[in-house]
Amino acid sequence: MAPDGTGAPGRTADAVAHLTPERWAHANRLLVRKGLAEFAHERLLDPQPLGEGRYRVLSDDGATEYRFTAGRFALDHWQVYADSISRHRDGRELPVDALEFVIELRGALGLSDEILPVYLEEISSTLSGTAYKSAKPQVTAAELARADFQAVETGMTEGHPCFVANNGRLGFGVDEYHAYAPEAASPLRLVWLAAHRDRTAFTAGADIEYDTFVRAELGDAAVDGFARTLAERGLDMADYLLVPVHPWQWWNKLTVTFAAEIAQQRLVYLGEGDDRYLAQQSIRTFFNTSDPAKHYVKTALSVLNMGFMRGLSAAYMQATPAINDWLARLIDHDDVLRAARFSIIRERAAVGYRHLEYEAATDRYSPYRKMLAALWRESPVPTLEPGQRLATMASLLHVDHEGASFAGALIAESGLAPDRWLRRYLDAYLLPILHTFYAYDLAWMPHGENVILVIEDGTVRRAIFKDIAEEIVVMDPDAVLPPDVERIRVEVPEDEKLLSVFTDVFDCFFRFLGATLDSEGVLDEETFWRTVAECVTGYQESVPELAEKFKRYDLFAEEFALSCLNRLQLRNNRQMVDLADPSGALQFAGTLVNPIARFA
Repeated sequence: MAPDGTGAPGRTADAVAHLTPERWAHANRLLVRKGLAEFAHERLLDPQPLGEGRYRVLSDDGATEYRFTAGRFALDHWQVYADSISRHRDGRELPVDALEFVIELRGALGLSDEILPVYLEEISSTLSGTAYKSAKPQVTAAELARADFQAVETGMTEGHPCFVANNGRLGFGVDEYHAYAPEAASPLRLVWLAAHRDRTAFTAGADIEYDTFVRAELGDAAVDGFARTLAERGLDMADYLLVPVHPWQWWNKLTVTFAAEIAQQRLVYLGEGDDRYLAQQSIRTFFNTSDPAKHYVKTALSVLNMGFMRGLSAAYMQATPAINDWLARLIDHDDVLRAARFSIIRERAAVGYRHLEYEAATDRYSPYRKMLAALWRESPVPTLEPGQRLATMASLLHVDHEGASFAGALIAESGLAPDRWLRRYLDAYLLPILHTFYAYDLAWMPHGENVILVIEDGTVRRAIFKDIAEEIVVMDPDAVLPPDVERIRVEVPEDEKLLSVFTDVFDCFFRFLGATLDSEGVLDEETFWRTVAECVTGYQESVPELAEKFKRYDLFAEEFALSCLNRLQLRNNRQMVDLADPSGALQFAGTLVNPIARFA
């Protein structure tokens, strides 16, 4: 069904107009480029030097040879140049084909018979998405860097910088791709259900009352209309809670999988709300474009993407507001974080429906327990001052069709020396991560999509973190936490704790940013990492009372373990990691030289 429930216009040849031979060839070249780079980084592939920056990789059977040019950077980063890649077998040059690339190297990649076809489907979907993005009107990095918040959000082209198959979205048909993919930027309205209170829980921050909250989000007319819809069926609104649902989830999942709940009127379809939303990079989270000051809505979506079914656990939702309130209080009472103007956007309310029969039949990992839940997250828009704008931090890794970077465009706009621009960004982003780690043993999932930057005249003024309750962890076994917050405590081996900075920040973000700025001639890699080191040193000197922790968890250690993300997905692309035990599934492949060690 289309997002308005009226059918599926767009089921014509136009729906696949982006799938042309030229765009497909371009998408394949880009994906093989990334595969060579990231699989080499994770030491799944061992490129052999041919001289003058040229390398080769052989297929499992040794019969196919990939040749390419690459620059080498800190943290064993491979900057592979897409146009340089060629593929050869039996003395012939063959087309560069991502699906054949994976099959030819399945042994090196460790792909099992069970995982391989699903991974190929994820690769196919990622290729299709790349072809679609290349068919959009081309926007330069300089233009995008000055664009509004949602233009930047929907203008991202790469996805997660580490994962090769990063736009799987298995479950979407092509018409649904056009309706729901972030890059399609198609406004939609959310479906609303009435869920009976005997199986549904609504939880919220201490200052939030259910009826007032939903009326503020939906409007009196919509809420009263929903009440009339229930009354016409002989049902009382007081017996139900309102739940926002992704249109795909309703039409493709709940109408079948939750048919018993619908038939017994424990779930009642009410129709769509009035407000229009845009899907964000995370696919299942929506920004309100009708009223940007209203909350984001995050919904359950039973679509497989990047190692997880993107559901939401009703059980997890119950403690979500309490965890966010606890963290907000911690930030508000910390002088270092306040001085950095650091903040989060809180998940203020959550609702979850428990299907008791599926719960009786499954364990806590099951996607059947994650089909009907939602949360409301604060919008950052009301916090802006005049002259400020917002951008996803993922944008700093964006490179346009001409090879120009978004970060380089911001630096040019700022008029600052590149290293000074970088230091201001680091003080906004890295410093709060360091302080919460050393002062509170608290770690984030601070990748680009989870951070929003506040920008003024091209300069990063402050950072806003999001996606709190499902992602943060407290690694101190003795930390005093309220009962509702206890869930975020995890056991992490001592020698793995600092990987929350080394892996998540250095290897999975700074590795790419440093190489991008260097390749563009904006800022050399040596100065980049020296500036990172200066930020770390400056922070440590500002809090001498934590000196013992700095020795215990040494950010200037000579090396650290290489924790591999693609290896996780290649091993299990349905459930990469148990979020309640994030260290339990980690895949290591030797060590990396710490690029700031020499600046100690």
